[in-house]
Amino acid sequence: MSIQLDKKTGINLSKGSKISLEKEGKRLEEVCIGLNWGAIKKGILFNLIKQTVAVDLDGSVTTYDENKQIVETVYYRKLRSKDGAIVHSGDDRDGDIYGDDELDNEVIEINLTKVNPKVKYIVFYLNSYNGQDFAEIPYSKIRIFEGNSKRVDSVFATFNLSAEEAFKKHVSMVLGKLTRKENGQWEFTAIGEAVPTKNIDETILHIQKHYLN
Repeated sequence: MSIQLDKKTGINLSKGSKISLEKEGKRLEEVCIGLNWGAIKKGILFNLIKQTVAVDLDGSVTTYDENKQIVETVYYRKLRSKDGAIVHSGDDRDGDIYGDDELDNEVIEINLTKVNPKVKYIVFYLNSYNGQDFAEIPYSKIRIFEGNSKRVDSVFATFNLSAEEAFKKHVSMVLGKLTRKENGQWEFTAIGEAVPTKNIDETILHIQKHYLN
């Protein structure tokens, strides 16, 4: 599933920023993460010919309870949460192999009104399935926004994994988290940090230890 990368920027947060998911007195219901990335160009025959290498990035979401215990993970092998609140568009194993088409390659939708009551934290993260270094990927555009797979209302946070030195030599990244407050309202925190994990399972445990405060 792909959606058009439109020009709406809305509330654009820096890393570590937090925002209450309430707009004009109304709680927001739909939050999405959109992922768009390019293929790697490698030179062969003394760099005279460029070979295109597909990139497989995996966007995932894990939920945790108030005791920081894992509730559920939605990812490329499990595209829908048990409560129906989180829906993954499916695994894209190639990225923009024919060039930037300005479409999200993967989209994860969250309907906050349906989230299991025991869930306190919803964390978004990214893994490079084949261990391809973020520094090799020409562009990796990550957006966390209000809306759904058919529309973008406003953007909470955007990251370009190719833009920062800190992303080099890493294959995993924590993008952001939603935290349910005592009044039932959700708060979004922009994270955008590369982490020293190699796969989804390691990333889930790393989040459990370091990002649930």
